[in-house]
Amino acid sequence: MTRLLQNITALFVCLSTLFASAANAVTVEHAVGQTQLDKTPERIVVIGHASLDVLDNLGVTPVGVVHHLLPSYLQQYNDKSIASVGTLHEPDFEAIFMARPDLIIAEGRALPHVQELQKIAPTYVMMMENGHYWRDMTQHWRNIALLVDKQGEVESLISELEGDIAALSAKAKAAQLNTMVVMNAGSNVTMFGRDSRFSQIFNEFGFSPASSRNVAATAGPHGHLISFEYIVDAAPQSLMIMDREQAIGRGTGKAQAFFGNALINSTEAAQNGKLIYLNPEAWYITAGGIQATRVMLQDIQQALN
Repeated sequence: MTRLLQNITALFVCLSTLFASAANAVTVEHAVGQTQLDKTPERIVVIGHASLDVLDNLGVTPVGVVHHLLPSYLQQYNDKSIASVGTLHEPDFEAIFMARPDLIIAEGRALPHVQELQKIAPTYVMMMENGHYWRDMTQHWRNIALLVDKQGEVESLISELEGDIAALSAKAKAAQLNTMVVMNAGSNVTMFGRDSRFSQIFNEFGFSPASSRNVAATAGPHGHLISFEYIVDAAPQSLMIMDREQAIGRGTGKAQAFFGNALINSTEAAQNGKLIYLNPEAWYITAGGIQATRVMLQDIQQALN
């Protein structure tokens, strides 16, 4: 009888474990397929700072991150207790393997390496389509929250940011500021519109795009290549500037000197104090993160003060 009770108890424990595992099993879709987990991951490696930003806001600490180019608001992860797993573009496969992850979260810069990462552990890819910032990012936030069992937390964060975006957008639409978003990369200036990597300024945050009718722009890998004469002809009331060299760690302050010329100073944007230098950590390196989106809203608010 005792033996029978022991067997029944063991069977009950096995079934309970099986049902608990099934209850925590999730499948999520992403840019290169599906990620399937049979339980909530305990060891997560993150190759990208936007997804690290999301995990940070959900209260989840990964075992491995990219230490290079960590933004100021994620510096706590630049710690020897957290494995360094390469760069944003080049994962360190040995370090990732040694971290023994049960989930890897990668971003677009690491896309060429996803197949190799999948051989180590289930891999989720966080990427957004230009022109659809809020739609894509909130879907990724919900997917990541589902993978780490933090659905309630993420919905609270999304609700908070939706309210902030709605308030800012209403204010921006009322102001009707013709706005240009530009970036310097060396001696080149490029412009970004509604379908670009900075589309949220127009599509979600409510600003009106300004463009030139008389000076040509040329398409390029980092936006449309333009001249200072193009900017003057477009007559922006607000000019938002991204310093790419600062974003990738090649120096600071160059954009202010580069755009501090007579042509730019002749624009309404400059004369009314509406030259806005965007935070490169949030807009270029960590775009798609939760804290990054908060920083974006703070930057944009400057144009409306």
